[in-house]
Amino acid sequence: MTVINDLENIVGNRYVITSKEKSLQYREGYRSGRGDALAVVRPGSLLELWKILQVVQKNDLIVIMQAANTGLTEGSVPTDGGYDRDVLVINVMRIKGMQLIDDNKQVIAFPGTTLHKLETNLDKVHRDPHSVIGSSNIGATVIGGINNNSGGALIQRGPAYTELALYAQITADGQLKLVNHLGIELGSTPEEILTNLENHNYSAKDVQYDPDRVGHNRNYEERVRNVTSEQPTRYNADPQELYEVSGSAGKLVAFAVRLDTYPKPKETKVFYIGTNDPDVLEKLRRHILTKFKHLPISGEYMHKDAYDLAKKYGKDSLMVIEYLGTNPLPFLFSFRAATERKLRHIPTFKPDFIDRTLQKSSVLFPNQLPKRMEEFRNKYDHYLQLKVADDGITEAKQYLDEFFKDNEGGYFECTPHEANVAAIHRYVAASVPIRYQETHQKQGNQILPLDVALPRNEEKWFETLPKEIDEQIQYKMYYGHFLDHVMHQDYILKPGVDAHELKKEMLKLFDARGAIYPAEHNVGHLYHAPEALVHHYRENDPTNTFNPGIGLTSKKKNWQ
Repeated sequence: MTVINDLENIVGNRYVITSKEKSLQYREGYRSGRGDALAVVRPGSLLELWKILQVVQKNDLIVIMQAANTGLTEGSVPTDGGYDRDVLVINVMRIKGMQLIDDNKQVIAFPGTTLHKLETNLDKVHRDPHSVIGSSNIGATVIGGINNNSGGALIQRGPAYTELALYAQITADGQLKLVNHLGIELGSTPEEILTNLENHNYSAKDVQYDPDRVGHNRNYEERVRNVTSEQPTRYNADPQELYEVSGSAGKLVAFAVRLDTYPKPKETKVFYIGTNDPDVLEKLRRHILTKFKHLPISGEYMHKDAYDLAKKYGKDSLMVIEYLGTNPLPFLFSFRAATERKLRHIPTFKPDFIDRTLQKSSVLFPNQLPKRMEEFRNKYDHYLQLKVADDGITEAKQYLDEFFKDNEGGYFECTPHEANVAAIHRYVAASVPIRYQETHQKQGNQILPLDVALPRNEEKWFETLPKEIDEQIQYKMYYGHFLDHVMHQDYILKPGVDAHELKKEMLKLFDARGAIYPAEHNVGHLYHAPEALVHHYRENDPTNTFNPGIGLTSKKKNWQ
């Protein structure tokens, strides 16, 4: 086939995958979703990526841009049907690399640069990246975060965002064009620009600093402090976060992004807060955001049921992260997935053999959670990890001392060990529904994971479900980024309950509350795209006849 031959001439036979078995890891989503593709191609350089796009344009192919494939809404894999042309998956994880500029105050990241690698490298120069929690630990990429306005757990910074990028787009007359808005003089032709960038063939005088084009989220602190607004603080389709590559979800092919980095705090402290009254946490939230001089770094919430399920079904993950750190995680996740795919073909092994074995083995180890966390679990239903830094430590401690003289609940200052374990425990909660489903295969429980941005002025943030919906749910898991009201609400359904049908009813409840969803994981194939997102896609690809009724799956476009 001419297309396959052309691709092989660019990247070599090894990196063009046509076998259905070998390409499955690229065609199957992290949590759900699977579809067919003509091939998977894995470029190893920016120039190879450009040449592949030329083949795509020449042959009128549909492209799915893919990095680590950690998304939860199926947007980085093909869907089952719905295409009128061949689909090509371009996986960019081989194009690694980053370049620090401006005395380490900014970084240029390539398509395969992971958040974890960025954080590790910046740590050596005492700087922090935009995001330091969540999917960074399983290999998610910097550009993937920018593409989807992801992140935002660090409430001083907001979602991942930049106005400085190098990208390819389709013009109104259907031509492929490379756009250099990176703010660096790199040459005139695509070949010059890409080669010079990848080889770091530019000097400090070639780097421009334009206050009208920034590498960070604008005015987020002001936004998050406005607790009277009827609008959510942040969500993927917020027009304030949609700019060229930012929020493009692969509709533009990003070759590089330029982002700000941040100085590391000199000292941090985590205050572990417990209460039985969700109104107490909301009162605390409103005071912190409106009265504190120094905003906290983060405020991570967890409900008792999520705590208990994570304790049971996330123990092995917690142990791995606590004792080995996060460095091995991308490899371990990849190794597990590859092993599972091989075991599928051996009748002796049931699906998810590795995870089921880990779950059974975890009972052999003692409880990993610190004593004071367990005491709060027995005493309270709601927990908040309030992380503060430097001058904010004294401010927070003084306020909490006064606050709990008159309000139900309490707090303690975490030791470094307690703070680390609490953060990991909150992190592993996200994997619990999948682990539960894997270890209860005979029951056939479906899971319904939702992430929702609540209005900033929402006071009754803790969900109360109608009886007819509540009766269909076996376990409810509530956790999330509390201070900006972005909540993860995962539901393990009772056997026989249809997750798709229940989701329709759940979304009606969110609509009635003025909430927006999905808050962090983009629309993928699972949600209707809102008008702001549709407009953004059409603006950046004038040839696109995007259909908002079916998420990101559309027949008349070049990039998916």
